[in-house]
Amino acid sequence: MAAGGETGKAAGLEAEEVPVVEEARSFKDLGVTDVLCEACDQLGWKVPTKIQVEAIPVALQGRDIIGLAETGSGKTGAFALPILQALLDAPQRLFALVLTPTRELAFQISEQFEALGSSIGVHSAVIVGGIDSMSQSLALAKKPHIIIATPGRLVDHLENTKGFNLRALKFLVMDEADRILNMDFETEVDKILKVIPRDRKTFLFSATMTKQVQKLQRAALKNPVKCAVSSKYQTVEKLQQYYIFIPSKFKDSYLVYILNELAGNSFMVFCSTCNNTQRTALLLRNLGFTAIPLHGQMSQNKRLGSLNKFKAKARSILLATDVASRGLDIPHVDVVINFDIPTHSKDYIHRVGRTARAGRSGKSITFVTQYDVELFQRIEHLIGKKLPAFPMQEEEVMMLTERVAEAQRFARMELREQGEKKRSRNGDDDDTEEALGVRKKVAGGKKKKRKAF
Repeated sequence: MAAGGETGKAAGLEAEEVPVVEEARSFKDLGVTDVLCEACDQLGWKVPTKIQVEAIPVALQGRDIIGLAETGSGKTGAFALPILQALLDAPQRLFALVLTPTRELAFQISEQFEALGSSIGVHSAVIVGGIDSMSQSLALAKKPHIIIATPGRLVDHLENTKGFNLRALKFLVMDEADRILNMDFETEVDKILKVIPRDRKTFLFSATMTKQVQKLQRAALKNPVKCAVSSKYQTVEKLQQYYIFIPSKFKDSYLVYILNELAGNSFMVFCSTCNNTQRTALLLRNLGFTAIPLHGQMSQNKRLGSLNKFKAKARSILLATDVASRGLDIPHVDVVINFDIPTHSKDYIHRVGRTARAGRSGKSITFVTQYDVELFQRIEHLIGKKLPAFPMQEEEVMMLTERVAEAQRFARMELREQGEKKRSRNGDDDDTEEALGVRKKVAGGKKKKRKAF
């Protein structure tokens, strides 16, 4: 292994660079044991990804790792396989802890652990906010092998759940470490680091290397090896990226035009706020599209419900805030639309990374209004390329404006009605799936048939 000399220091990191490994043809070549190779095969993982080729052999040698890899690169497999192999060698409860920034990502990582470890009887528990604490305490009392948690809720259990501790922990993984720190979980992470053994293996995975991540690396890792598969911010090669420059007031009409033009695809549409996500979902439903929202003001059950409907292809359009831009692996997203341009350029990388995953191709279209030019230029500067304009027929868009204006009016009425229901019940009525009162009234009062696009 290259001595941890100049390359590490030059990058401002105290980490060895992993030497370039020749492309491994199989997981067996990387040193993965037969039973886990079979599990990979059953999951359809034929050939290891770049980050897996670099990280797995180093992890199997028992080294700490900093993994820098673009989104959709197979990071979960890169840390799950070495952990499961170590667990096979020395079975133990409460063996590994995976920290993630969002609830959805925690459930997804848990699914992969369960799938990879099903033949060896691995049990995992997901400990996240928005779900009943009591049932989580019972799950922890059963002492699962792997805990996948968001930092806030885990600290809550460490402080308040009797008999639960992580003093025997052997592995700590911080996935999407840059985002964990951006979401102000620094205090919680410090608390967790204080109560787990120093003598453990630590894997830190991040798409971007920020100063905060470097600080965390110094605090948590011992003599780590750096496995980087993307040296600069980049988007996948098979992703076709476009922009459209439009007047702000016609944004909704342009969205409807593009959904019509590319009909038959599945879409993820990113909005900047929960309210705009909800409004746009209602607007599209009023126009006959199968759209469903996913945002932070929805209950956990409804968020998972939305995600599952979209994954099962029961809905073709998922409208989301940045809660869904990181790490979620939905295999069949054909087109990502940045309806509201991201204010942080790095979020652009993560959003468009929802499509063109695992070698497939995909499209992304970013809406740029007169107010977004500077943000858009920053994105182009970050990814190092000028994006082409998406071909449009302006007159066709303008023909949609009347219909869209009517749908906007209904959406506003429904949003108001939802807000009143919420206040009166203190519940959250937020998935736009129900036939709401306004829609019934409209349908009843007007028998005018509205053609679905």
